[in-house]
Amino acid sequence: MSQSIDLPKVDDFLQELATIQQTSSKRIALLGSRHVPITHQNLIEMMSYALVLEGNRLITSGSTGTNFAAIRGALRADPSLLTVILPQTMDRQPRESREQLENVMHLVENPENNNLSLAEASALCNQEIISRCQQLICFAFHDSQTLLQTCHDAEDQRKIVTLFYFD
Repeated sequence: MSQSIDLPKVDDFLQELATIQQTSSKRIALLGSRHVPITHQNLIEMMSYALVLEGNRLITSGSTGTNFAAIRGALRADPSLLTVILPQTMDRQPRESREQLENVMHLVENPENNNLSLAEASALCNQEIISRCQQLICFAFHDSQTLLQTCHDAEDQRKIVTLFYFD
């Protein structure tokens, strides 16, 4: 009986190696759950701050939790290197997010998604975000279906994916 082993192709390894060794700035997407303890939010904020200080362009969405922390860190480092893509329009965002989003220079709204559920709009938004990045950093729970699907989609597009689990 023979078994096939599903190994990544050599060109996948080479692409990942090239991205890791790249010394110029990268387009990094940082996404994650809305339900994040404050201590984790502080770590995410520090990470986004450091990534942007290094000259990387950060792309995220405008929700509370992970994305809120990522925006806060990027705004402190260099607001011009932050792009926020909303799943719907600004008026559909929580009040505390809207206040922060008013400081974002590069803000993309998706009014055509206002008639969709937040889950559907978020899935479409995440697709747009990963289409613009070279690398995805994601913070999720094991049951975060939309985020985990986004990670799989990013891998299918041959992006480097770093996935952190909260649970």
